Amino acid sequence: MVKYILVIFFLCGMLGARAQEHAWVYFKDKDKVAESLAAPENILTARALARKEKFNVPVDERDVPVNQSYIDQIKLQAGILVKAKSKWLNCVHVIGSGNAIAALSNLDFVDRISYADRSLNAKNKRTALTKDQPDNHTHKFLSQEANFVYGQSQAQISQLKVEALHRLDYTGEGFWIAVMDGGFPNVDKLGVFSRLRANNDLKGGYDFVDRNTNIYRADGDSHGTRVLSDLGGYIDNQFVGTAPDASYILFRTEDGASETPVEESYWVEAAERADSLGVDLINTSLGYSTFDNPNYNYSPSEMDGNTTFISRGANIATEKGMLVVNSAGNSGSTTWGVITAPADANVFTVGAVDINGAYVSFSSRGPNANGIVKPDGMALGRNAAVVDENNAIVSNNGTSFSSPIMAGAIASFWGAFPDRSNLEIMQMVREGSSLFTDPNSQMGYGIPNFELALTLNGVDVAEEEEIVTEDDLDYILFPNPMDVSVQIQLPPGATSAILRLYDSYGKRILERQISETDNQISVEQLSRAMYIIQLEMDGINKEYKLIKK
Repeated sequence: MVKYILVIFFLCGMLGARAQEHAWVYFKDKDKVAESLAAPENILTARALARKEKFNVPVDERDVPVNQSYIDQIKLQAGILVKAKSKWLNCVHVIGSGNAIAALSNLDFVDRISYADRSLNAKNKRTALTKDQPDNHTHKFLSQEANFVYGQSQAQISQLKVEALHRLDYTGEGFWIAVMDGGFPNVDKLGVFSRLRANNDLKGGYDFVDRNTNIYRADGDSHGTRVLSDLGGYIDNQFVGTAPDASYILFRTEDGASETPVEESYWVEAAERADSLGVDLINTSLGYSTFDNPNYNYSPSEMDGNTTFISRGANIATEKGMLVVNSAGNSGSTTWGVITAPADANVFTVGAVDINGAYVSFSSRGPNANGIVKPDGMALGRNAAVVDENNAIVSNNGTSFSSPIMAGAIASFWGAFPDRSNLEIMQMVREGSSLFTDPNSQMGYGIPNFELALTLNGVDVAEEEEIVTEDDLDYILFPNPMDVSVQIQLPPGATSAILRLYDSYGKRILERQISETDNQISVEQLSRAMYIIQLEMDGINKEYKLIKK
């Protein structure tokens, strides 16, 4: 998550032994591993086990909880506060003085200690970043046949061709989505979520920051509420999310009052909870690069998908079979410039475009530090329609909203291919995107076209469907789908027409006149994709979808 932060510089006297440090304490082993793996139903829900079995995801030692006796002993140590735990990485997140944390290494079950301030790690010396480094916490609000009437959400739906999914009744039904964010006030009351409540699609949640289940309380941060609206919101004739029939679990992992490394640990712990409950997809409009204490700041070179605690957790979430969708970040116009963690990991990273499909300058750029193409896709992030905590439809800017728009679309798309794995679905979406064959640093693989992705993978999206019907003129295109060429039969009595061929993103490829005898065009050189043929006669235009096999 990106936000304005007031950086407070402490006096020199507060440095050293009295300063509170953040660290991860890793353990050597776990308790009763064999027993837990022999009876996995004791540590994972039936839904989680069914998903793992379906996709051949093994239940392994990482699924076994952290040894509670180790946590209890850590809590008893003077000057130590345990804030979070991770079973996947077998560690706890602690806060304490440097001396108190260092003393934990004397416990015989402690394997190693990793400080958030990497300069304190004896095996990983690093010069702390200077305190005059620019603050990169740009606020995430940069400004203020399901026969759906999309209303004010039409632009973000149409940009990704999500109508094709909904028309075929792929609306997210049967999929569980975890939303990990900063706050979800009034979700239990707002009209935009009445459809979810009526269908029992709000599956509860947890506040990892305050350690309670009061997930809907007003805490001054409505970001999660707005994000959820772009996924599962519904206001009749006014607003539709991209996955209005999915089920949702809400996790608060972000503390809006501060920016510290413990939020990474909350995120990983929430991802573990999501996996254990059988969640299919995670949306997270959060990202980490710099903190209140600049000694904890990351560098762009550490956005390699493997260095930060949160990115390591995100990679495991993907290994466990969940599909993680993450905003790229809003640092594109700052000195930082690039994606933030965990957008650098093996997740589906989403940047922002405007209503015309153009890159917007605040959207963080790729690739990651290891050269992996990022973003994975783009969605509307400038003047995106969202529903706020007062049930008002408003416009907000940020990759925070590109991400849920995309996440819901992917969940709905997954409904067409329920036996495909998370990695296969991610790749299918990339292959149906505007820049798949020529990605760049600003937009990665570009804007997905979910109608095209359906078509490329064998789903009938109503071949020869007319987009415009202004007259009784009737052309016949065959074969369709086509391979080498396509022939156009003119309406009875017609002698000629103007033919224009467009790709699915509106770029004109060809314009020529056809006649009764010269009515065939070659498509052999075209890529495998969906195209639009526009035919004009006497000022009347008709359009047809054309599929290249």
